[in-house]
Amino acid sequence: MTEDKIPRLDKYLWSVRIFKTRNIALEACKKGRVTVGGMHAKPSRQVKPGELLQVIKPPVTYTYKIIDFPAGRISARLIPEYIEDLTAPEELNKLLQQDTFFIKRDRGTGRPTKKERRLIDNLREQ
Repeated sequence: MTEDKIPRLDKYLWSVRIFKTRNIALEACKKGRVTVGGMHAKPSRQVKPGELLQVIKPPVTYTYKIIDFPAGRISARLIPEYIEDLTAPEELNKLLQQDTFFIKRDRGTGRPTKKERRLIDNLREQ
């Protein structure tokens, strides 16, 4: 394996579609949301096959195993050839259990008044 074939961590995360853009992958690494082998990794870190990645995308912590390196960004159908998803089912269940809070406002009513804002804030605190 040549040196130029070993990608940077941020580029790898982007190419296997863990993050939508390379910049988002870079920011996640800088914020400490990506670990390689249990250690926080810089975006420029070179990754190797067999390494375990943990990616925190609140509320879930995803776990992946690197299999190989794609030449560039790949289609979603080809992802299993390059990375193995080892995320625990308990972590994935967090996505289903997440409570969403949305208040419906009629289109064109503008910004909420001070009184409406207080009501919204009180509902969110409950």
